[in-house]
Amino acid sequence: MIDRTKALLYERQAEIAKAVAHPLRIAVLDFLKDGEKCVCDIAEQIGSERSNVSRHLTLMVRAGVLSCRKDGLKVFYTLKTPCVADFLGCVCRVLKQQAKDNEKLLAAL
Repeated sequence: MIDRTKALLYERQAEIAKAVAHPLRIAVLDFLKDGEKCVCDIAEQIGSERSNVSRHLTLMVRAGVLSCRKDGLKVFYTLKTPCVADFLGCVCRVLKQQAKDNEKLLAAL
């Protein structure tokens, strides 16, 4: 049986995973790995309406994945902990391994 502290830790980890579990949010994280960007640049890069991007950004700020600051009329976002980019790299390695496994399976046919 999982103790209460571990259960809370798992719950919080799941909340963070949910906060990044969307293609648009992953694209935002990938774009922000190179440093702070304003919401206007993020929306342009992602190819989505600024209001839609802002909703996703707010969700990730609340989850503690991103931090933001306002400078005049512009709002800038950055990765709160750059290791999030490492997580995305790990996901890519899983995808590559899946592709290799699928190649082996197809070769056996």
